[in-house]
Amino acid sequence: MKGAVLGVDTSCYTTSVACFGRSGVLYDGRTLLPVHKGDRGLRQSEGVFLHTRQLPPLVEAAFSAVSPEDIAAVACSRSPVAREDSYMPVFLTGMGVARALAASLRVPLLPLDHQSGHIRAALIGNEALMAKPFYAVHLSGGTTDLLAVEAREPGAFSIEPLGCSEDLHAGQLVDRVGVLLGCGFPAGKEMEALARQATNRDMRIPASVRELTCSLSGAETAAQRALHQGAEPSEVAFGIYDLLARTLTKLLTNAVRQRGERLVLLCGGVASSQLLRELLRERCELPLFFGESRFSSDNAVGVAALGYDREVAL
Repeated sequence: MKGAVLGVDTSCYTTSVACFGRSGVLYDGRTLLPVHKGDRGLRQSEGVFLHTRQLPPLVEAAFSAVSPEDIAAVACSRSPVAREDSYMPVFLTGMGVARALAASLRVPLLPLDHQSGHIRAALIGNEALMAKPFYAVHLSGGTTDLLAVEAREPGAFSIEPLGCSEDLHAGQLVDRVGVLLGCGFPAGKEMEALARQATNRDMRIPASVRELTCSLSGAETAAQRALHQGAEPSEVAFGIYDLLARTLTKLLTNAVRQRGERLVLLCGGVASSQLLRELLRERCELPLFFGESRFSSDNAVGVAALGYDREVAL
């Protein structure tokens, strides 16, 4: 009996292929898209080219780890979120490869969305959350979303958007300030290491939260101003993580007031930050759950797991 699902995800900055089976993650291969030092990202056309170049060796490695005969389905991220108007060219690359693989293997093709993949990846080890509706906070370079999530059927979530950032996203804020501080792109790991060097943690960048909506562009301006006024880079870096923790705490507190208390799952690349997790646990009294850090950044594990839930685990 075929017992594994192959997953493909081609996000803005990571090419990834994964296999998920009864024993969990059978293969997890990823390659970051290279960004020149000092740049703050890539054009979509550049991303498409890089994914096209980076996918074949990842697929080859996946088939070295898992026999093609064991593949029951091919799952793929075809869009950023689960909306009909959701579109980004980089996902076409992975979708094309996944379609060809499914046809070659004569197995079903499961088109999914990137956000659902992030949520499912963060649920590895936290599967008990799926028993009831929960809040999810998706933090990345393209999202700062507060969501009401419910597992309605195997391999599918009901996702209701509750709130978001009205300008910059959490990952954009970290990357922009990080590049300003001399970090590479994506800036998360270097930015966090720099923040942990701060001996003075008193910097308080004002948080801008209105009900279930936040604004982060002012935080970027405040960080720039602090640097120009002579603040230590490490203190500015810490101030950004502190600002994100306070912003998220306010959003979640408002959500509970409006919609009632639920367990909270944090997912997405920014949520992999151990410093952000520590600060959130200090400030937020709600029951918080985090995915494994290695499954928080962009990856194909989540879509592979969703495909397994839908096609194999029934």
